[in-house]
Amino acid sequence: MFEFLPEDVLKGLHAAQARDMRKGSRLSVHVGDDVYPILRLWETGFAVDATRIPALRGFVDIYNGPRHIIQALIIAVEDEHGEMRYEFKRETTITDAPIRDYAIDRPENSGYLPSPT
Repeated sequence: MFEFLPEDVLKGLHAAQARDMRKGSRLSVHVGDDVYPILRLWETGFAVDATRIPALRGFVDIYNGPRHIIQALIIAVEDEHGEMRYEFKRETTITDAPIRDYAIDRPENSGYLPSPT
């Protein structure tokens, strides 16, 4: 469908899509003290705007707004249409609850009414 459009119109459409993705996303990647917006995040990686962000490598932290969600070791995959894609080489999901050092033997009761006091 887009193959019949002039090159200038295509560039404008890609720029508008990238601008909308940046505005709508709360996701960001933190590298040291630098913070960059994430355009897209998927199970095995993420994408950032290649025209505005320098090449990233090594350990990064990914945030959803103020909440830290992932710490990862990343590698660059490809630069396509002004979008740089990175994949996780190692990924650790950050949880709010502490890790348990024991197993729960029985499931918690559900569906019981509280006792009157």
